[in-house]
Amino acid sequence: MLKIENLNVIRGGLQILWDVSINVKKNEIVVLIGSNGAGKTTFLSTLVGLLKPSSGTILFHEKEIGGLPPYKNVNLGISFVPEDRKLFTNCSVRENLLLGAYCSRAKKHTKEMLNAVYQTFPFSKARENQLSVTLSGGEQRMLAIARGLMSNPELLILDEPSQGLSPRMALEVFKTLEKLKEREISILLAEQNVHHALRFADRAYVMETGKITLEGKSSELLGNDYVREAFLGI
Repeated sequence: MLKIENLNVIRGGLQILWDVSINVKKNEIVVLIGSNGAGKTTFLSTLVGLLKPSSGTILFHEKEIGGLPPYKNVNLGISFVPEDRKLFTNCSVRENLLLGAYCSRAKKHTKEMLNAVYQTFPFSKARENQLSVTLSGGEQRMLAIARGLMSNPELLILDEPSQGLSPRMALEVFKTLEKLKEREISILLAEQNVHHALRFADRAYVMETGKITLEGKSSELLGNDYVREAFLGI
């Protein structure tokens, strides 16, 4: 579904990403792990069109999308949930969700997607008239993911979905992502909570200083001595 080859990104005269190559297959959860400053957010931002690559290819269903503006990528079936959520705090839960469907791809399916979101995230139905700013941190994170689903995506990209959450709430987020896979939505996420991420993902890539240094099945990386020492503290 998604294939990135030899992606390089330069920002402010400094090279941030170096020949990054990854792929995401249909109905697959892929996690990108790495410490702060490794280049994960720059990588995801480039995929969705917020940044332009210096060189390399980004293919979605074999179509080159590198450099396309974000709204075009949304209409192709790619949805991005940033680390800081970007909720409309002066809008209700329902209004936030409906704004997520404000694209040509989703408008015909708004009612259907809203019902699906209410089933996956029951709190959003119970609190649909509540201002999003009054939700807890975990609920705001869930709402951001739910809004991302309103565009009817084939590929959901998330930046640090468990950032700032309690261990219990982080686990709920990952369980929800597993449910989305059952709906045949492919998922690519960057995550520092390596233990949870590797438990739920199918495959993983390790990014360090803008380069991919390891890749493989999540189960393999969970047993990798370097990953266990560097990221799991074992």
